[in-house]
Amino acid sequence: MSLVILSAALWAAQTAVAVAMCLCAWRMARGPRAQDRVLALDAMYVCAMLQLLAFGVRTGNTLYFEAALVIGVLGFIATVTLAKFLMRGEVIE
Repeated sequence: MSLVILSAALWAAQTAVAVAMCLCAWRMARGPRAQDRVLALDAMYVCAMLQLLAFGVRTGNTLYFEAALVIGVLGFIATVTLAKFLMRGEVIE
């Protein structure tokens, strides 16, 4: 019984995160300003990280957890870099 509940919860979570990723992609395409697009990109990398974590729980493979960690780190760096570029107009001082 517990395995059935876990499987259903993971399926529902992955479906919800996939819908959130579609909405983020829509915001990236339709965003009126660059700041909206950066926030959509930030939310999309978090959703991708959550998708990998849920898939890792489903399969029991630890490789997906490491990939989620890499996506999180690279996404954070990309967000900081884009925010710095939008604020100052340059990345390297």
